[in-house]
Amino acid sequence: MKVIVARVADFPDGDRKIIDVNGRSVGVFRVGDVFYAVRNLCPHHHGPLCLGYIAPRAFSKMPGEFGMAEGVPLIACPWHGWEYDLATGQSWLGPGHVDARRYEVAIEAGSQLVSEDLTGQAEVAVTGPDGRLPGPYKVDTVQVYVEDDYVVIDD
Repeated sequence: MKVIVARVADFPDGDRKIIDVNGRSVGVFRVGDVFYAVRNLCPHHHGPLCLGYIAPRAFSKMPGEFGMAEGVPLIACPWHGWEYDLATGQSWLGPGHVDARRYEVAIEAGSQLVSEDLTGQAEVAVTGPDGRLPGPYKVDTVQVYVEDDYVVIDD
């Protein structure tokens, strides 16, 4: 079932919209020209994840020096600061082995669709793009499309 979120023109860069999808609260985010959707429920202690801060990944090679990495940003839960990758839902605050429900994530800009299948038993990288180890939690993500100037998620 597809759920229309908003017209693209009404969804400025950096904006978020929290909507109800069949009784589940889902946050939809625009970062540049890319849209992400995740369930508004932090797996750590069930906080309102989508009210948290969105930021690029920070990295450091030595004390006193740091930089910001390119790529998919992280969202930090406002309750305890657990960070999750907006595209995959993977936590990045400490290593662990807790399984979490996964959704297929897709982003469609007009007629172009980029899809990543997260439902299979894909091998998880030892470290993320910024050198971090995956954490024990993973937030649910939801498929996102842009169709004829509307942002749509697939439940």
